[in-house]
Amino acid sequence: MTDLRPTPDAGRDAALTPRLLFSDLDGSLLDHHRYDWSPARSWLARLRRLGVPVIPVTSKTRSEIMPLRQAMELTETPFVAENGAVVGLPPAWCHARIDRPGPDGLAIRTLGMDIGFIRKRLAVWQARLGVTFTPISAMSLDELVDFTGLPEAEARLARMREGSEPLVWEDDEAALEALRAGLAGDGLRLVRGGRFWHATGEAHKGSAVAWLVERFQALRGRRPLTLALGDGPNDIPMLEAVDQAVVIRGCHGLVVEPDQPALYRSAATGPTGWAEGVAHWWGRAERRPVPAVRHAGDDGARRAMA
Repeated sequence: MTDLRPTPDAGRDAALTPRLLFSDLDGSLLDHHRYDWSPARSWLARLRRLGVPVIPVTSKTRSEIMPLRQAMELTETPFVAENGAVVGLPPAWCHARIDRPGPDGLAIRTLGMDIGFIRKRLAVWQARLGVTFTPISAMSLDELVDFTGLPEAEARLARMREGSEPLVWEDDEAALEALRAGLAGDGLRLVRGGRFWHATGEAHKGSAVAWLVERFQALRGRRPLTLALGDGPNDIPMLEAVDQAVVIRGCHGLVVEPDQPALYRSAATGPTGWAEGVAHWWGRAERRPVPAVRHAGDDGARRAMA
């Protein structure tokens, strides 16, 4: 795997360096079972006040992310959908000569393969190899609701794929390796998520994060300090592409071992573990020097995250 980790910059002034936070959603910022993010609400508000973009990087579709961006007040930040296949850019992240925002104000960049090609090759290899799996596009709406626990309206959005196809694997390990090898000849990969395997192109969460960091540096003239949080194997490239990372304790029992020296593992799961991880890396960082004078009754100089 290409090393996307930023080059260390020992000379950066931590108090002045801009910051970007990249976050997985399901099982990380969103509770695995209830899709709730309330335990992370105070940190989201604090980061918003400080002007730190919180950038969703998820296997969810663009259609699923749009209402979440509104609810979480993340409409001014980019997002990465379908494990790196699709990137959405708000106006402040657009390049005037390159990006063409749509009616919703977002410019969409497709970094992965077309969904039609992915589905066609999955069908070819399923018939050729005789392996057993169910793509999300072959599941009825009721089956998808039962499998994911999503409300019906959200399950409909989950089926609106652009650059990746989730599938439920129903065969053995040898069959999985045979399918993986067949898809590799088509320039496709299988990535393990929390609930699904995902058939996708060569783009992944790490390459999309690196692309956004480069875009930020090109527009702002400074390389940011980056933090990423995730709970699944499909988050590993993202966790390896940043300066600091958090593996949130998962509910799936899958091994998540990124090659990342600046790594914290949360004790809590879901959004509680997310808040724990953000607090570990950035909770005590200072935006400005501590005032020298303390008044009676003060609980100490107030500190803010850089």
